Amino acid sequence: MKQWIKRSGLAVAILGLGLLIAACGQQKSSSDSKNQTVTIGVTTGPHELIMKQVAKLAKKDGLTIKLKEFTDYNTPNVALNDGSLQGNSYQTLGFLKTQIKQKDFKITDAFKTVAFPMGVYSKHIKSLKDLKKGDTIAVPNDPANELRALQLFEKAGVIKLKAGVTTNATKADVTSNPLNLKIEELEASQLPTHLSDVQAAAINTNFAFDAGLNINDNAIYHEPLVNNPYPNYFVVQTSDKNAKFVKTIKKLYQSQTIRDYIKKTFKGSIVQAF
Repeated sequence: MKQWIKRSGLAVAILGLGLLIAACGQQKSSSDSKNQTVTIGVTTGPHELIMKQVAKLAKKDGLTIKLKEFTDYNTPNVALNDGSLQGNSYQTLGFLKTQIKQKDFKITDAFKTVAFPMGVYSKHIKSLKDLKKGDTIAVPNDPANELRALQLFEKAGVIKLKAGVTTNATKADVTSNPLNLKIEELEASQLPTHLSDVQAAAINTNFAFDAGLNINDNAIYHEPLVNNPYPNYFVVQTSDKNAKFVKTIKKLYQSQTIRDYIKKTFKGSIVQAF
């Protein structure tokens, strides 16, 4: 009988110790989830500035956001796909889908952020009607953004594209060019630097902003500022789409505090897309 009691006591003690260890493990896991650190990639300029404000708010929710800045459109998705980043904020859905298709990335859009209406800028003319025969215009050379730029010139009546063009469109898809314009395809971030070398250039707003150009004050032609058809997205690894940190960042990014910051800081050049 005594031996049975001893054994029972030992079993209870072992069970109690197991429950204590499990409780400690649960407590540690819960604590970890409340004090998570993630690295988010952003292009320099507006995306970086907005995410810095989100990072400030995130601290109150126990989420530490570290930012990694990029100056090109390709590297952030490579870094996200290989796990160097937990998310990135800088791209349109068309650009993302093209990258996924071409490179088999396991990444996906999580939520809409802001829209950057593309504008045409010039140091030589005040209107696209001032273009002359043989002039040179410039567009971004990356998929999606090049199509977007070509369509902007098309809408302005400068060129025409063949029907059914896709995100892989290039200047080879121009079917009508009455002024016989030369079309330079340049790295998107370098377009502001080469603005003096061409008559006009279609520039993404984030790079225009970095160069001190404002779409309302400096663009000679631009996309719609309201209901822009090219919203940007916060992107994550496919396996993280429903992760807690993603839900937290979405809540904060789409908060009234960030809405007010966007409106005050960018004065209509950049608009919320949510």
